[in-house]
Amino acid sequence: FAELVLETWDLQCERNGQEHRTAEMGGQQLVVRRGQPFTITLHFSGRSYEEGVDKLAFNVETGPCPIETSGTKSHFAVTDFPEESGWSAVVQQQEGDSLSVSLCSPPSACVGRYSLTLETSTGYEGTSCHIGDFILLFNAWHPEDAVFLRDEDERCEYVLSQQGLIYQGSRDYITSTPWNFGQFEDDILPICLKLLDTNPKFLRDQNRDCSRRNDPAYIGRVVSAMVNCNDEDRGVLAGRWDNRYEDGMSPMAWIGSVDILKRWKNFGCQPVKYGQCWVFAAVACTVMRCLGIPSRVVTNYNSAHDTNGNLVIDRYLSETGEEERRSRDMIWNFHCWVESWMARPDLAPGYDGWQALDPTPQEKSEGVFCCGPAPVRAIKEGDLQLKYDIPFIFAEVNADVVYWVVQHDGTQKKSIHSSVVGKNISTKSVGRDSREDITHTYKYPEGSEKEREVFEKAEHEKSSLGEEDEGLHLKIKLSESANNGCDFDVFAVINNNTDAERVCRLMLCARTASYNGTVGPQCGMKDLQNVTLAPWAEKRVPLRILYEQYGESLTQDNLIKVVALLTEYQTGDIVVAIRDVYIQNPEIKIRVLGEPMQERKLVAEISLVNPLAVPLNNCVFVVEGAGLTAGQQIKELEEPVEPQAEAKFRLDFVPRQSGLRKLMVDFESDKLTGVKGYRNVIIAPQPK
Repeated sequence: FAELVLETWDLQCERNGQEHRTAEMGGQQLVVRRGQPFTITLHFSGRSYEEGVDKLAFNVETGPCPIETSGTKSHFAVTDFPEESGWSAVVQQQEGDSLSVSLCSPPSACVGRYSLTLETSTGYEGTSCHIGDFILLFNAWHPEDAVFLRDEDERCEYVLSQQGLIYQGSRDYITSTPWNFGQFEDDILPICLKLLDTNPKFLRDQNRDCSRRNDPAYIGRVVSAMVNCNDEDRGVLAGRWDNRYEDGMSPMAWIGSVDILKRWKNFGCQPVKYGQCWVFAAVACTVMRCLGIPSRVVTNYNSAHDTNGNLVIDRYLSETGEEERRSRDMIWNFHCWVESWMARPDLAPGYDGWQALDPTPQEKSEGVFCCGPAPVRAIKEGDLQLKYDIPFIFAEVNADVVYWVVQHDGTQKKSIHSSVVGKNISTKSVGRDSREDITHTYKYPEGSEKEREVFEKAEHEKSSLGEEDEGLHLKIKLSESANNGCDFDVFAVINNNTDAERVCRLMLCARTASYNGTVGPQCGMKDLQNVTLAPWAEKRVPLRILYEQYGESLTQDNLIKVVALLTEYQTGDIVVAIRDVYIQNPEIKIRVLGEPMQERKLVAEISLVNPLAVPLNNCVFVVEGAGLTAGQQIKELEEPVEPQAEAKFRLDFVPRQSGLRKLMVDFESDKLTGVKGYRNVIIAPQPK
């Protein structure tokens, strides 16, 4: 027989992409998921393949030093009886001189970029031919993959959905901000692979790092370290929290991960300025979804940052309600991290499922700024010794806060204050734009017997002060929503739950604040020396907060922290109440004109009314949406926008992909920043 000569071949990128749900990563690249067969076609010249005469085998290799024993290289023959555990190739059909072969990786293969070589031999003669590269991803659809997720709607949301909502604001006023994850946008997959190859563990030992890329827990830990740049590891984002962002982008201005990841690559892996927790979490979520690991961004309200690990956060207030001396222990209004879904064969049974990963640089873990993966189940059960970093996250959702009032003579008095940490833990619902509350996955109901058991196991003494205190009750209430540019009232509501008359001093103090708990200048104050409460009476004391007082110092987080201190003269008891008021931005209106269809022009009319009493200068709209717009569309307005006038523009765009998409808008100006809006658009597929 003459030698078998390979003339051309077809990796069938489009067909395989459709079957492996990677088609949107598109382009001329073969992207497949592990454990699932993919088909390639070989065309021979001169004569066709003869079974029994010709031998065909494939070589796959990944990483710079492929080794069979490390799982980064495999050589396998075309056979009708593939081995269960390894790579396999089976003839599918033969027509003339073309041959279809179905290849399949094991569901535990290392993910990454592979090169594929075909070896043909007839008798003693043999040749080998490199027929291309492909990228292998995790497979949430395969029951034997460590990231297998049973529910199809969940797989669509947590692996395939390129857009979502991230929860912000405050515990009493939860807001959502749209985010363009964009994990299938052009160039994002190569950037994610570059991120894996930039990580210090790879640079130290390439063989070991590549051989561990079959393990989603390992990948998650690497990603959580590489999304921040705090270890001089050429990480993606630099964090900044001091409201000075002139030499970069304000963390509030970002609207998606694509822009951030592209900037990182285009500037030679220099950190992108600047991120805060939701930006770190959203970028990590993009990378994880891109690699095929089901992931979601979660928000914890009143999140404790316990630096000394004693599960108690001590805060110090003066008698006027101002913060005395800075404590490193903080309560953040909210804190975002990522949950990724995976099995944990490295732990005892029972800890598979959602794992918390936190890329925001807060504390070092094994010498590096990373956090997780921590099984959410272990956090709930108080199993603090399991890997990784459970004590830190346990404290974020369970620590106690004690407010000490420092009196003018310097003595400290412990106040009465109800438990606040770890509330309304939130994530976007599957398939809908509503909020899902997942607090119950992190903690047992407050006051329950199970909670007590968990705290005993975690050696956590929970102070039982607060709600059940009989005497005086203090709450801060808001009458109507607080809109940016307007004055509004907050109320201290005092209840005397006793038979005796009580005489008190009430201090009310409002200050602008950042979401990580730091406060700015005062913007409202009241000191009533003589508040008399009849038995079983209620009093409402208003404090008017004026725009002319808060406008200049409001941070881009749009928060005002109101502190109330009630001191009872007879007993000396002090009750503290604190409320974070979220100042609402105006709404961005988005109208989409035209028939929404793939590859057909649409027009978006985008507008916003200036609610302030002063003109807005340097106004910019930024619009993006995976599958809708080609990258970011930026529109700078030439004229200032006068008070109560409308800023608006029209955007033409041609949707490239069908299905439910979000068109997202960010508005920036000198006085009003980080205003977000979005519109859901259902794009019909192009008629075939």
